[in-house]
Amino acid sequence: MGKIHVAVGTTRGPKLAALQEALAAIGPHLDAPADAFDIAAVEVPSGVGHTPRTREEIMAGARGRVEQLQRLAREKDEPWQYFIGLEGGLDVIREGGARWVFLENWAYVADRSGRGAFGQSGAVLLPEPLVERVLDQGIELAHAIDAFAGATGIRDAQGAWGVLTRNLITRQDAFRVAIINAFAPFFPRA
Repeated sequence: MGKIHVAVGTTRGPKLAALQEALAAIGPHLDAPADAFDIAAVEVPSGVGHTPRTREEIMAGARGRVEQLQRLAREKDEPWQYFIGLEGGLDVIREGGARWVFLENWAYVADRSGRGAFGQSGAVLLPEPLVERVLDQGIELAHAIDAFAGATGIRDAQGAWGVLTRNLITRQDAFRVAIINAFAPFFPRA
């Protein structure tokens, strides 16, 4: 079997590592060995803000990255068979008079025929000091989590997920789950 060419709309380390892990797990379910995947990492715009503030906006960002990759594939005659968009952001839920704000990661996967599917990670509750910085003061989550944790570059390491779960679940882990969930509809049915 030849290589399966995959394009992903990011060059961020944790997202790429998540994709590599997910593809290694997914390969047998697509009747492909784990090493059959050739990944092209291409930075493309999502079309949404730096910190999406609704589930719909997160999903639109993931799909927007795929649409940009598909456009590039047509323009440059790329061999990509799967297109993957990854986006993280916040989902605000009002329940019982309270505002609950969750961090979620989403993946959107499409094949050359245009068939696509979304996948979601779990969700982790943001503490109120982070909610205030991001939602009320408009600070990007990447900067707010650095200040919250007293560190720099968290986005490119364990991510907010790692800070909030004490590294029980990292940004990479959350995106891996979202990618696997998005690929599930592409698995051949027995």
